[in-house]
Amino acid sequence: MKKIIVFGFLIVVLLACNKPGSGGGDPPPNPPANNNIAKGADVSWLTEMEAAGRKFYNAANVEKDCMQILKDLGMNAIRLRAWVNPTNGWNNTNDVLVKATRAKSLGMKIMIDFHYSDTWADPGHQTKPAAWASQDFSSLKNSMSNYTIAFLSTLKTNSIIPEWVQIGNETNDGMLWPDGKASTSMSNFAELIKSGYNAVKSVDPTIKVIVHISNGFDNNLFRWVFDGLKSQGADWDIIGLSLYPSSSNWSTMNTQCLANMNDMVARYNKDVMVVEVGMSWDQANACNSFLTDLISKVKSVNNGKGLGVFYWEPEAYNNWQGYTLGAFDNSGKPTVALDAFK
Repeated sequence: MKKIIVFGFLIVVLLACNKPGSGGGDPPPNPPANNNIAKGADVSWLTEMEAAGRKFYNAANVEKDCMQILKDLGMNAIRLRAWVNPTNGWNNTNDVLVKATRAKSLGMKIMIDFHYSDTWADPGHQTKPAAWASQDFSSLKNSMSNYTIAFLSTLKTNSIIPEWVQIGNETNDGMLWPDGKASTSMSNFAELIKSGYNAVKSVDPTIKVIVHISNGFDNNLFRWVFDGLKSQGADWDIIGLSLYPSSSNWSTMNTQCLANMNDMVARYNKDVMVVEVGMSWDQANACNSFLTDLISKVKSVNNGKGLGVFYWEPEAYNNWQGYTLGAFDNSGKPTVALDAFK
């Protein structure tokens, strides 16, 4: 009988020693999921669409301000692209200020997406602003820094401090080509990222700096870019991703994207954020499933480092400028896709 009592006592002691956090050797449990993520949209076309007479309606067919409609659907953040000297004026400093002021008045957080171009910058296009085109590399860095500081100072003067700032848009192979093309000179690309990072922090050190790469499912691409930047001494706060699946492959892409995000967290100890998503507007049910799953996956990123999901130009409707991956129907109302943000 004594042996049985002693044996039972040992079992109790062993179980107690192996409880999480008891010093028994087990790792502490993962922190809970991040349930306070940014849920937002890039609506950079908005003022141009309004000037062209486009109107926006909620699900009850009541005309409302587009940003208000998005907020009512559960969004809490707005992303705005910035072009240096666009020929038609849209997305220049003053136009962005108008949209940022509207977003702030609704209590929404703001992301500024610097393209460092007079027009679209993306994986296939990273064209210098015309005013910088003939500058040597040292002057180019200064122009980039001075522009960044002036732009953000204009916002700050108007009591707007962005939560996040992107240094470049979809910089898969660097920016400000040919000087900052990563496959030609990772060192130059890193110098440009440093210049942008330091410029942002000089205006307000609380602003989080994002480096943004497309194809969020492609881990090899992300390792190549961020290993390269890290080896050259560049810094950033957040790794930004784009993800544009189809209605048939979104589940696979989401799984790959989550694996990539967790790898980025483990490899660089940085936060991650999906800053662009989209799917064909007429696949609204599939898009709802895609977004619901992706938002859940971002919340589950290890150590609570998944920060948000942004839809790219959901308000684009009725074939606006040939774009068909919005999330409003042809009558100007949001589709069920955006219910995922509720």
